[in-house]
Amino acid sequence: MNLARLIRRQLLSLSGVGLMLGALFFAAALTPTLVPRSYLTQGVLTGGCFAIGYLAGVLWRRLWHYLELPEPSARARSMANALAAVVCLLVVIVFLWRTAEWQNSIRAVMKMAPVETAHPFKVCVIALVSFVVLLVLGRLFALVARFLATRTRRVIPRKVANVLGVLAAGLLFWSIASNVLIRTAFNALDSSFRELDVLLEPERPQPTASDRTGSQASLVKWKELGRMGRRFIASGPTAAEIGAVTGRPARDPVRVYVGLASRDTAQARARLALDELKRQHGFDRKVLIVITPTGTGWIDPSAMDTVEYLHHGDVASVAMQYSYLNSPLSLLFQPEYGAEAARALFAEIYGYWTTLPNDRRPKLYLHGLSLGALNSEKSAELFETIGDPIAGALWSGPPFESRNWRSITANRNPGSPAWLPEFRDGRFVRFMNQNGPTVSPDAPWGPMRVVYLQYASDAITFFAYRDAYQAPAWMTAPRGPDVSPELRWYPVVTMLQLALDMAVATNTPMGFGHVYAPEHYVDGWVAVTDVHDWSAEALARLREQLATKARKANTGDADDDPDRGG
Repeated sequence: MNLARLIRRQLLSLSGVGLMLGALFFAAALTPTLVPRSYLTQGVLTGGCFAIGYLAGVLWRRLWHYLELPEPSARARSMANALAAVVCLLVVIVFLWRTAEWQNSIRAVMKMAPVETAHPFKVCVIALVSFVVLLVLGRLFALVARFLATRTRRVIPRKVANVLGVLAAGLLFWSIASNVLIRTAFNALDSSFRELDVLLEPERPQPTASDRTGSQASLVKWKELGRMGRRFIASGPTAAEIGAVTGRPARDPVRVYVGLASRDTAQARARLALDELKRQHGFDRKVLIVITPTGTGWIDPSAMDTVEYLHHGDVASVAMQYSYLNSPLSLLFQPEYGAEAARALFAEIYGYWTTLPNDRRPKLYLHGLSLGALNSEKSAELFETIGDPIAGALWSGPPFESRNWRSITANRNPGSPAWLPEFRDGRFVRFMNQNGPTVSPDAPWGPMRVVYLQYASDAITFFAYRDAYQAPAWMTAPRGPDVSPELRWYPVVTMLQLALDMAVATNTPMGFGHVYAPEHYVDGWVAVTDVHDWSAEALARLREQLATKARKANTGDADDDPDRGG
């Protein structure tokens, strides 16, 4: 009986304005953004948005009272609340009814099978649970703020004490969240990923050839490569496999990888990577690529297999692990993670490369996906390389925190879309998506070639905090080919939707979201590395073969890779 009375009292204490505004936020969160949602993620999202809308309504009423603005009569207020409640309820019902249609609008552009239902009842139950949890936390915050304000009213005016109480409670909750909860969760995840990283996979035995990283003759121990390093070294095409596709003589590509466990510092690991690359005669190859991996140390096989086929195996690549965490976590909580390691590796490789004769050294390129693209951007300063520039870079899925990418996109040519910009005459940098570049492949390049490969449906690239109060430029017509035509901007809600999209951006089919397809890497590497010895027909066959191979392997990769699986 006491429990029933308590629940009834809590329900009666809810703000009517807050509930109505929360319902509108709930409805807006049902609309589509970039990535299809499950009923679980949809429920958590809508519950969180309902809570934020409710909070906005409560604050509005508190501000109204605080400013002592005139109140309407009780009858007028009652009628207005009843009318608003009916309107909000109708909006929620209509939006719930359309949820499956909206989700299918995303699935259609991604060539996914449609869903018959969006499970509205399950969504509502999960949303309610999420809202209740957040409401309890909110009321706990209010109690702490009221307690602190009461203690300070003895020495300062009441209104000043109320403000200071809220500020003090906010500081307390933020400190607990950031220094205790987030740090503890971050360390726990880092520890779990570290344990996963050291597991030895029986299907990837240690290389026996002396010219392979991790072999008995290698300077890098097999066990110290880490899970992603062993995957990178053990995979990839052989000379025989490349020759079977190209019909030409081929070489075994050189792949060098140094794991976090190999040395204590980034500088020491970078020197080890250089020594191993020299041991394998990587500087004798035609193409040399310095790779910055994703957060976990993963390197996308779609990117590296492609360039090795295009250059008949005459490629050396070198990479160094800097983290165990996946890219979304690193990007949100430690965006500077990996910059030091990327910088150290590039400095070692570039420093030695510049000592070699121009006609006897490989063309030097940079590559990175996701967080790797961001840190690869930071690894080379233009003023340091302008006297002896590298040949170029291919960066795929650049995160929204990428400084150079943001600057170029903001200063794009008028009339070019934000999701596929054109920058000046295209001599220095070009953008590509599923349909290739906007600049003609025959357009002349400058001494350095930079290509950004990005999909309009990639929230990791197109998320921005300002989406909370401003519609993003990439939403204006014409939109990207993989973006739902039903997508609309809503204040605050759209930013939260895109934040969720970031977390699940690797759960899309290959060629959408944050899962980059080998056939699109073909176009990128052809442009960056100036490939001329392939006919259009041969390139088309290569795209088809690599796409078929990658899609067969993609399901398994998604299951056991933290970056691919989100």
